[in-house]
Amino acid sequence: MNCGKRETELIVALDFVKLQDALDFVETAGDSVTWYKIGSQLFCSAGPAAVAALKARGKKVFLDLKFYDIPNTVASAVAEAVKMGADMVNVHASGGREMMMAAVKAAADNSPAGKRPLLIAVTVLTSMDAATLTEVTNRKDAYTPSVHVPYLAKLAKESGMDGVVASAHEIDLIRSACGGDFVLVIPGIRPADSSVDDQKRIMTPREAAAKGADFIVVGRPVLKARNPAEAARAIKAEMVS
Repeated sequence: MNCGKRETELIVALDFVKLQDALDFVETAGDSVTWYKIGSQLFCSAGPAAVAALKARGKKVFLDLKFYDIPNTVASAVAEAVKMGADMVNVHASGGREMMMAAVKAAADNSPAGKRPLLIAVTVLTSMDAATLTEVTNRKDAYTPSVHVPYLAKLAKESGMDGVVASAHEIDLIRSACGGDFVLVIPGIRPADSSVDDQKRIMTPREAAAKGADFIVVGRPVLKARNPAEAARAIKAEMVS
């Protein structure tokens, strides 16, 4: 599985407003989950305290704030994310080469030797389909994610990023453009019996792992489960079956 690389890892999205609710969930999930994603909602509510609380509990943190600004501003934001202990940080690849290179330098300059977090570039959101992408890029043709995603992935790699966030449907294209060592973080994952919610380009955990995802991001199928720990373990088992 996973193109001869390490086993696919599960990241659970902590989509909570209140930090205590998030920490209660982490306690319930126990050792079934190692990686958690802190997104804009929880970070705007709790700030760096959310990262500190997870790190104090021995968890790894994907700080999913999708930085997208002028290079100096993004570099400053990445530096602060590194200082607060994030294990993975993302920026928008659409910010361009100079912005991503500034992020890479800021991470290196503010990390202990050998301790730099993974830097990941967002390509095309999994809620976007070809029609939406055509609209936002102001193109008259049907500009598809299958064209735009590998282009942005290659730009991210050339800029020194460790990998990208992309739909599972573009894994093969990204591997062809960027090689097997490029880290792929795959959201839009739903077990076969789950609702697709607001995602448009989705795949099951088994399919994503088989294609070579390094990380899959799952939210509601675990957060809303009657037994979150059991749900997380079931997804992990599915990925290696």
